[in-house]
Amino acid sequence: MSNENKSIHEFDFNLICEYFSGVERQGPGSPEVTVKALSFTDKLTSESRSADIGCGTGGQTMVLAQHTPGHIKGIDLFPGFIDRFNFNAGKLNLQDRIKGIVGSMDNLSFQDEELDLIWSEGAIYNIGFERGLNEWRKFLKTGGYIAISEASWFTEERPSEIDEFWQNAYPEIDTIPNKVAQVQKAGYIPVATFILPENCWTEHFYAPQVKAQEAFLKKYAGNKTAEEFIASERHGAQLYYKYKAYYGYVFYIGKKI
Repeated sequence: MSNENKSIHEFDFNLICEYFSGVERQGPGSPEVTVKALSFTDKLTSESRSADIGCGTGGQTMVLAQHTPGHIKGIDLFPGFIDRFNFNAGKLNLQDRIKGIVGSMDNLSFQDEELDLIWSEGAIYNIGFERGLNEWRKFLKTGGYIAISEASWFTEERPSEIDEFWQNAYPEIDTIPNKVAQVQKAGYIPVATFILPENCWTEHFYAPQVKAQEAFLKKYAGNKTAEEFIASERHGAQLYYKYKAYYGYVFYIGKKI
């Protein structure tokens, strides 16, 4: 396997955490898209309880807190992300309503039917789309919502280069109709599905990384792991610009039956 085709999981997690702590977003998205996805949910009140699973440093969580009432817990495996999350919450004076805690999405500590909303942008792939939908469902109240952004194919067929890249990185990638069917099979009403605009990748994800990559390589000059990681990130960006007609991130919003 070439370095360019390495999965992110094969790199040093501390280096990954440090790198992505320096950028606002850890995956494609935008404040506008977060608000749009939120618009398909309802009945949230000041008593509502929500969870952002795989929250990263909380870019989208802060947007959620600014556009919905109630309390939100952000869950992420990396302590460095959670430190930045709670710092950002304090800076925005949101610390009374949102809190980041270190935890694993495959071992959540919520009570059954505790949550009104489960959110996860570009993170469920860590345990798998179907597994996450099924395992997290018990934490939602009946009538509660789940909103997830997930890498998806736009077409039934695609060039072998991009197909092989994604099959290596995330074999669960699938077409939008198949993902919607999985949402329904897991016990949710598929409320809405929409493709994230290109600027979620270009403007909000890739562009901010240019300077971050230069600084990272300068700091870790001669560190082969760091150099391979940045090469992998750059390769992923190149593939997106080349094959963006065939795949992207898609928001899936479901309501628990």
